[in-house]
Amino acid sequence: MKQHETAIRRRRWSRREVLRSALAGAGMVAAGPFLAGCGSSSGSNKPPRSNLSDVGPLLDPDANGVRLPAGFTSRVVARTRQEVIPGSGFNWHLAPDGGATFETDDGGWIYVSNSEIPNLGPASGGVGALRFDADGNLIAAYSILSGTSINCAGGPTPWGTWLSCEEFDRGQVWECDPFGERAGVVRPALGTFQHEAVTVDPVRGQLYLTEDLPEGRFYRFTPDRMTDEGFLDLTSGTLAVAQIVEGNEGAVIWHDLDDPRAEQLATRMQVPESTAFRGGEGIWYHDDLVYFSTKGDNHVWVYDTVSETIAVLYDAGELETPTLRGVDNVMVSVAGDVWVAEDGDDMQLVGITPSGLIVPLLQIVGQDSSEICGPAFNPDGTRLYCSSQRGTLGHPGGGITYEIAGPFFS
Repeated sequence: MKQHETAIRRRRWSRREVLRSALAGAGMVAAGPFLAGCGSSSGSNKPPRSNLSDVGPLLDPDANGVRLPAGFTSRVVARTRQEVIPGSGFNWHLAPDGGATFETDDGGWIYVSNSEIPNLGPASGGVGALRFDADGNLIAAYSILSGTSINCAGGPTPWGTWLSCEEFDRGQVWECDPFGERAGVVRPALGTFQHEAVTVDPVRGQLYLTEDLPEGRFYRFTPDRMTDEGFLDLTSGTLAVAQIVEGNEGAVIWHDLDDPRAEQLATRMQVPESTAFRGGEGIWYHDDLVYFSTKGDNHVWVYDTVSETIAVLYDAGELETPTLRGVDNVMVSVAGDVWVAEDGDDMQLVGITPSGLIVPLLQIVGQDSSEICGPAFNPDGTRLYCSSQRGTLGHPGGGITYEIAGPFFS
């Protein structure tokens, strides 16, 4: 297995690094060998070993209402409508959703989180950020995007930005600076539709996108060029839609769209033979494979970017008592574990190991009207971030963002 990391550093990346660095996932495992989502190779040939198959059963809820295996702990790092850092004047946003982590030069990291609410004005919605120092202390909190609407999931890029997706009919993708030093930029070339999530294949220089509708599609974007800095240029390119060829072992063909901005017809309707997916959710690239979930049928899919074939990795309907239901946000660790957050059901974050073992890692209790969002590891893989979107109140006013610490890897 190849080594991957999402060490997002504020430095100039070469074209070769951008295209060959490996992404591992709607949060990111980050820095060192753990930022599995975007980043440069650490130089080691041995990836970290996942301890997921060795964790014990979930124990009784802790003081934060989180059930965890022995050896793991939780803390609350932010609550909706409350100041993240006392006296800062910055309140955490409503309805925290998709997220990712990015390494900083001082050995710390930034966790970004979408706000899945309608646009309520120039200071609402968008994306918030939490900055931690090398010891894990929360040292800053701020907005990196505002005035947008229903920012659901998204995805990190290998060049250190966050792509935030708007989930409504005229939704766009916004490219954001996790450090908050540059304003977010809309990327209309990535299509106008009900966006859910996006991931980057840095080897072939393409992006994959999901659409959260019962008849949503699976898309691929191929940029026309690179930027002067050696990054993929998201200002122009070709948006294509997938068709699964019946009776051909999951073969996929791609149809270019003539109207990606949906000025005349919705993107999902432009190619009648394209395949409908029942509510596309989280998506993540890892090791030549693109994993994504569909909530309407409780599937986790895997698309092979080399063979251009697709298969079902997980189908809750095939199991008598499935552990994982309400599939939503997806990330993949550097060790190859596929992490899926539940929307509803029993509010668990569940891992699927490369061997097919299905393991609950955490469960949030007493919040049955909520969903788990934005799972992402910190740079050294010792902390995991996620949110309960509506918290104990069962509405956007009650969102809670957690940090889980423990022996995820060895």
